[in-house]
Amino acid sequence: MIKYCFILLLFFITISAKSQVKLLTLNELEQRIAKGKDTTYVVNFWATWCRPCVEELPSFEKLQFENKNKPLKVILMSLDFKSKLKSEVIPFVKKHKLKSEVYIINEKDQQAFIEKVDKNWSGAIPATLIAKKNRRLFFEREFTSKELEDLVKNIVHGDYKP
Repeated sequence: MIKYCFILLLFFITISAKSQVKLLTLNELEQRIAKGKDTTYVVNFWATWCRPCVEELPSFEKLQFENKNKPLKVILMSLDFKSKLKSEVIPFVKKHKLKSEVYIINEKDQQAFIEKVDKNWSGAIPATLIAKKNRRLFFEREFTSKELEDLVKNIVHGDYKP
């Protein structure tokens, strides 16, 4: 009986992690941002193989946790290949206990995707898009937790000066 309970538990853990990581196109991301009229979206572009990306993920998790009751949403967009979903991305998300929404880009032409996100984006990661209503700010760099927190506060309150 214990053996069956253990197998059932493993099954639900796998389903939970898998449902946490989904495929998303740029159009779907844009629609999501457009629907959240008063929500500030912080979209971090990262990959499991990118050390600076992995190092800053806790900052995005902290930002989401500290603003869970506010109109702010952190979305983690993995640039890993779709073929790595089960073998690398889902295990990574489970290992690091990521609570934010995690997606893998579902686009055939990644270069076109990069140009649509921001025409000046070289494709380097980590990179972050912050969007609220019709305002979009793009940053091709990594952030410390304090830098990210201060930046988002300034953007939300309209005090950001590039």
